[in-house]
Amino acid sequence: MKRFHVHVGVTSLAESVKFYSQIFGAQPTVLKDDYAKWMVDDPRINFAISARGSQPGVNHLGLQVDTGEELEGMRAQLAAADASLVEEIGANCCYAKSDKYWVTDPQGVAWETYHSLGSIPRFGADEEAAESPAASACCTTGPAKVSAQIPVKAKSCCA
Repeated sequence: MKRFHVHVGVTSLAESVKFYSQIFGAQPTVLKDDYAKWMVDDPRINFAISARGSQPGVNHLGLQVDTGEELEGMRAQLAAADASLVEEIGANCCYAKSDKYWVTDPQGVAWETYHSLGSIPRFGADEEAAESPAASACCTTGPAKVSAQIPVKAKSCCA
């Protein structure tokens, strides 16, 4: 089953956590110094916010799937929608390890479709990067771009 995903950049995490906790009627399921996420069942949404210096507002939209098979099933639909599909297998992003595909809609909004494989201790860190922050590729600009708004580097993470 799919879950709609929204990631919003915020200027004040504390204010935004308070606001969205009221809207969703629940505290975040994940809360870090720079990131919060609510896994809401009604409506079925994965809503995340982060305060990582990016522009406030919608960062990207997406669909979270429950299995690798579901993700592969979505691949054909995504490829048909956007010839410049970007694949990230085993990406470390937003305190999670995931397999994902990115496409960009006609307005330039990035769409992420992904299957989460597990959590990680740092925003985009792998074991090596956990010891050396400079080693993490998370949220860095690379040669491939999903859209003008969302730079993506292989094995990296959302904007």
